[in-house]
Amino acid sequence: MPLPTVILPGFFAGATEYRGLETALNQFGFPTVTVPLRQGDWIPTIGGRSVVPILRQLDQTVKQVMADYNANQVNLIGHSAGGWIARIYLGEKPYDIHGNVTSSVPGFWNAHPAIATLVTLGTPHTSQERWTKRNLDFVAINYPGAFYPQVKYICVAGKAIYGQRRLGQWLAYNSYQQTCGVGNCWGDGITPIEAAHLEGAVNLTLEGVLHSPRRQGLWYGSPEPMKSWVPYLR
Repeated sequence: MPLPTVILPGFFAGATEYRGLETALNQFGFPTVTVPLRQGDWIPTIGGRSVVPILRQLDQTVKQVMADYNANQVNLIGHSAGGWIARIYLGEKPYDIHGNVTSSVPGFWNAHPAIATLVTLGTPHTSQERWTKRNLDFVAINYPGAFYPQVKYICVAGKAIYGQRRLGQWLAYNSYQQTCGVGNCWGDGITPIEAAHLEGAVNLTLEGVLHSPRRQGLWYGSPEPMKSWVPYLR
């Protein structure tokens, strides 16, 4: 029987943007719930600050879904920043780089035994940007690559826009440069392919797939691209 599945939205995205993906996964047979975030929930994390508020909501959702479906594990899908936040959630080391760990917020969730499969969609697993580098360095240093061998890591990248200093490609160029240090490369318009993959993971690159459900055209949750990564869910 398919495991229940939890979707963690990307930065500054609310759960409503993932209703289409949620519905599609349910149709594939995976009972799916999106972490009930609103855009305002991301405000405390702006400027590279702690993502503990998001981690707490993720933890509550995973535990509720496991209880509702009497399941010992779930599949976890993280879109964009949701992917690297999910990697912090799996870990057992205190996420204390912002100095806000208290007795009520222990700073670690040690959730890897509860996660069967982690799918990251257009996630920047590295960054040169000053606002996000601190958080991503924490993940890369403490949980490099597909860190937990019992968790299946599926990292999905889109190949839709080549970054160049020209009209229509400036956003991609700047985003790629801030992420991996090189603007002239392929990616989904926000995340370059190189940054979306992890050593030791099943790394997929999907032609013509754009970063966000907000844009017209194919994105990771469109019907055709989903056929490439949904079979890896347990």
